[in-house]
Amino acid sequence: MLTWEDFEKVDMRTGTILEAKMFEKAKKPSYQLVIDFGPLGIKRSSAQITKHYLPEELTGRQVVAVVNFPPKQIANFFSECLVLGVYDEVNDVILLAPGKPVSNGQKVG
Repeated sequence: MLTWEDFEKVDMRTGTILEAKMFEKAKKPSYQLVIDFGPLGIKRSSAQITKHYLPEELTGRQVVAVVNFPPKQIANFFSECLVLGVYDEVNDVILLAPGKPVSNGQKVG
């Protein structure tokens, strides 16, 4: 079982996608995202969300991400956060987002 202390170690924050483009060198279809987390700064992420979203639909969209993982190198790109989503019936990701607009960098809890 997960303890409350374990949960508190996961730093989930809101951010707004500033840029989304195809990640040509990824093994699986993915986008490279640039996300504004307000006081935490700008972070980049690789996300396998191409089934439900086009890059132009993502720009300006608020998302929820884990921001305290170490950077992960994927091909020639360093992913600095993990954008969160829900798997649909065929295992494609649907992004998690706040129900109403919030400030970038707000903590999820």
